[in-house]
Amino acid sequence: MNDLKFIIQVCKGLIRHHRARRTLMFYSVLIAIILAFSGSTILWPLLRNHPFIFLGYWAVCVTITFLAVLLALYDMLKIREEGRRERQRLREEYLESIKNASSDSSGIPENKKGMGTSD
Repeated sequence: MNDLKFIIQVCKGLIRHHRARRTLMFYSVLIAIILAFSGSTILWPLLRNHPFIFLGYWAVCVTITFLAVLLALYDMLKIREEGRRERQRLREEYLESIKNASSDSSGIPENKKGMGTSD
């Protein structure tokens, strides 16, 4: 049971850390490409003569590809969420700076305060 909890924590860490997630995506796509190439060229005579090995091999290839697609979708959603959060933070910061500037200067520029008109 402790091993399962450890595996879950490692998976959460891999998914939540963007660099680890992208590294995992890269290697899963690379492995899927290598498996697809070797399955359709080098291993084709073996796979053609053994239907269960054929099904298992391509099931592994599809699973790894599906993992890469799911990670890419999750990464895309995470990037959109971070962008939305950053835009909101910048909007609030901008509105706060405008509010502070208008209350500090009360509509009169700094260099004109205290100066009368000499007309």
